[in-house]
Amino acid sequence: MTKHIPVLLGAVLDALGDINGKIIVDCTFGAGGYSRAFLSRGANVIAFDRDPNVIDDAKKLMQEYGDRFQFVAKPFSSIADLDDKVDAVVFDLGISSMQIDVPERGFSFRYDAPLDMRMESDGMTAAQLIEKLSVQELTDVLRNYGDVKKAAILARVIKESNPQTTFELRDLIHNPKDVAPVFQALRIAVNDEMGEVERALSVVPELLNTGGKCICVTFHSLEDRIVKNIFREWTTPRGDPRLPVVADAPFKMLKAIVPNAHELNENPRARSAHMRGVLKSC
Repeated sequence: MTKHIPVLLGAVLDALGDINGKIIVDCTFGAGGYSRAFLSRGANVIAFDRDPNVIDDAKKLMQEYGDRFQFVAKPFSSIADLDDKVDAVVFDLGISSMQIDVPERGFSFRYDAPLDMRMESDGMTAAQLIEKLSVQELTDVLRNYGDVKKAAILARVIKESNPQTTFELRDLIHNPKDVAPVFQALRIAVNDEMGEVERALSVVPELLNTGGKCICVTFHSLEDRIVKNIFREWTTPRGDPRLPVVADAPFKMLKAIVPNAHELNENPRARSAHMRGVLKSC
């Protein structure tokens, strides 16, 4: 299994600045790389993850850091349930190498496995989703979440064949360039990934203390577009621009960062990553 390397961790830490004694929400715990880095710098961390396979790693941090680390085994949209304000909310979006490299999870077309793709242990699998969706709905999934060429034709082929394994699905896709986008599109739909991002970000403004920061690391254009548009809305001055006095925007944009050559050499999976952030100014 490929070792999971936290992407743009250095840039995230630089953007957060001094976090000693601060409360940081790690919305995507994964293998715990971000959480461990925050804890080692004196922060108190509340981590979320809906993947049951990460619980053992979370327990190790609980044992090591005690009350300074809390783990919530729920989707990150559950940050809406937090009672107290925090100093930073961090998202490392997308799928982790741990999930891709476990064959039985069904995320990868490199391994023959049941067509699952669930980040949680319940809900519909990808195979069940294909059975449920109409050809038009499946076309929309492939087009909107994977930018798949000839999505309508491919959706009909997939529906008629009703694949149950990753290899059965892979072998239906005649254009090799469409294989990864098809798998991505189904994974996003199975896990409602874009809905999760939108729901979680919608509560961040009220959750953050003044001076707090929201940092998002994205890996493909769909989630990056959502983050960019929401951050642009937060950083736009409020009120009618035609009036002589316009209220300041509640957030200020931080500098966007992409991986440098050294990080790309160390971790090729970082090649599509973007880090965007905002500071709550009022």
